[in-house]
Amino acid sequence: MVTKAASTAHASLTGIRVVELGSSVAAPYATWVMAQLGAEVIKVEPPGRGDDARYWGKFLPDGSSSYFNALNRDKLGITVDLKDPDDLQWLKDYCASEVDVVIQNMRPGRAGKYGLGGEDLTVANPRLIYCNLWAFGSHGPLKDNPGYDPLMQAYGGIMSITGNEGEAPIRVGTSIVDMGTGLWCVIGILNALGVQKTTGRGCIVDASLYETAVAWMTNSVASVGVDGERPLKQGSGARGIAPYQAYKCKDGHLVIAAPNNRLFGRLAKILGHPEWTDDRRFDNNPNRYANLTELNELMEPIIEKQTRGHWQNALDDAGVPSAPVQTVPEMMQNPQTEALGMLQNIGEGIKLMAMPLSFNGVRPPLRHYAPALGEHNIMVKSSQIKGEE
Repeated sequence: MVTKAASTAHASLTGIRVVELGSSVAAPYATWVMAQLGAEVIKVEPPGRGDDARYWGKFLPDGSSSYFNALNRDKLGITVDLKDPDDLQWLKDYCASEVDVVIQNMRPGRAGKYGLGGEDLTVANPRLIYCNLWAFGSHGPLKDNPGYDPLMQAYGGIMSITGNEGEAPIRVGTSIVDMGTGLWCVIGILNALGVQKTTGRGCIVDASLYETAVAWMTNSVASVGVDGERPLKQGSGARGIAPYQAYKCKDGHLVIAAPNNRLFGRLAKILGHPEWTDDRRFDNNPNRYANLTELNELMEPIIEKQTRGHWQNALDDAGVPSAPVQTVPEMMQNPQTEALGMLQNIGEGIKLMAMPLSFNGVRPPLRHYAPALGEHNIMVKSSQIKGEE
């Protein structure tokens, strides 16, 4: 049985109205998180074409896209023609009188061009929290440049440490910079809301894709600070730890993590070579990492003779951490994913990923799929009652 406290514990933003002047991934991801926490999110799109993400990914029978549903569920959707003086003025007035938070990731300079920038709207509404989600930040030589996730993975150095040394650059396979920046925006907005309760005033929050990308490099930056050397790509492994990577089996790959002497001793026994622990090349982690090529040459022929399941069962029994490299369908069908309730849908609709947080054991639910373009125009534009749906 779910208690009332459990069912509402996640809704800390109930009563907060958010206007999203956003598109693509980063800002929509931030506002989706806020919607899950109880905020009323109003997504503003240009009439006719809407958000670019409406045309990305795979398409459902109703014509909506998988990308757009993933990023824009649980929101109200309206259209505003910024070139129409009346429509633009309505949006300015609405933000000045009816809104708690505005988040924008428009092309640099565009929000200010229409009088929708942070400086304009926070003067009209001193309690407003205004979040800029820039590409390269609010100042600097690249501040006016547009940005997308793969550009930032390149600029930020992420691609330089991803993949195998000597091979072509590889992008991390999910929009880690976009969604990461969205999360930083949420953190900044939540902090600003907390300060607002004390001071009664809002503020302008700035985040950017570039800052997020370089911030993910925290360990690599510290490493360069020690010796000045370029961090090398590690494939599926990690610097300074061995064995700690994916190994090929008969039916796919299995990541094996044995980063200390105790776990390595168990692994060596499972692989039929307990004597490896007495080999000076492998008797401690620094030596194993220094001689990783030799260690892998011994391990790989043994591991590839059996299936992932075979080795995973043996390693589990011995207490050695391991994980199969699952495809997305495999991950979705994994009993652990199901047990946690990480996939949500309404009726027979598309399955979408849930928020990875629970409150008093309850995960925020999926309430509505993403809105059609301009679906809530009449509801929002004709209503001056905060929180009305």
